[in-house]
Amino acid sequence: MLSDIIIQKIKQTGPLSFHDFMEMALYHPGSGYYTSSPEKIGINGDFYTSSSLTAAFGAMLGRQLEQMWEILGKGDFTVVEYGAGTGQLCQDILDYCSDNKEFYDRLHYCILEKSPALRKRQRAHLPDKKVSWLDSIREIPPITGCILSNELVDNFSVHQVVMKEELMEIFVDHKDDFAEVLLPASQPLKDYLAALGVELPKGFHTEINLEAVEWIKEIAVSLRRGYVITIDYGYPSSHLYSGGRSNGTLVCYNKHTVNANPYQFIGQQDITTHVNFSALCHWGLLNGLTCCGLRNQAQFLLALGIKDHFRRMLSARGEDIAQLAKQEAQLTHLLLIDMGMKYKVLVQSKGRLSHDLLGLRL
Repeated sequence: MLSDIIIQKIKQTGPLSFHDFMEMALYHPGSGYYTSSPEKIGINGDFYTSSSLTAAFGAMLGRQLEQMWEILGKGDFTVVEYGAGTGQLCQDILDYCSDNKEFYDRLHYCILEKSPALRKRQRAHLPDKKVSWLDSIREIPPITGCILSNELVDNFSVHQVVMKEELMEIFVDHKDDFAEVLLPASQPLKDYLAALGVELPKGFHTEINLEAVEWIKEIAVSLRRGYVITIDYGYPSSHLYSGGRSNGTLVCYNKHTVNANPYQFIGQQDITTHVNFSALCHWGLLNGLTCCGLRNQAQFLLALGIKDHFRRMLSARGEDIAQLAKQEAQLTHLLLIDMGMKYKVLVQSKGRLSHDLLGLRL
């Protein structure tokens, strides 16, 4: 069992940083939550994503990508999707874009997926001629197009810290059971907070996502000209480090139930934390990415015309008006209220491009 592997690691090397514990729990080869084969997304999994609820979500992203292609001059356009899950979002985007032959012919879609089980699932239904799979964004030339992620950054392994007399980092030990111990925080963790102008009050417990910093730096280098769309739940620093979140944001998902204990169901539950959008903007700007705007998902989708798309999509099924109204209400509630207020959409650009994007108009 993965818990036994982690316990053995602790016995051999001493307490693990929470970051290293989380990395093993989620991504240990063959045994981690995302590297093992059971279904994660949907009714038989542990959680839903917006793309698992309706094809309209991918269609609206396709519409935004189409406008970005026009702004960039209607040449070759590359989409790089990080962590494509089941591949449903990619499928829905391609289905929408295929209605514009000129755009579709110029479109190249790349998926970066480190889960062998998910990559196999994606290959089973996505078109090989249009989609390619990569291990690293460095495998392709500098990109003109858009780099896209949906619920990716919240699953990066994080460092947990708590402010005592000085900043302390949480490590994971094991005697009779898993136990947390505090050690002085490393300089990179202190530098992260200092760069964002954050001073934690005594007793404040939070997460620091250094992987997100390296990720946005890598994206900035790899993008020659175009946009970055990051969809996830989180806040800017001003909200993330407010008093109401003094216990941090870490949550775990198992069979559509939520808990705050990462030391149970190890390898069988998702572990997530809220994204710091201020950090993505700060380090993005330092590496050449301009922030175009941050909206909640509801604003973004409404601005792209999702309600009209819902009606067209449901009407095409030929059902009666009452049934259509019921289905539209259900989709609207899930995508625009439940998830719409929780999730944010950050758009960044490189290359002195227009910020007058359809999705940012509300």
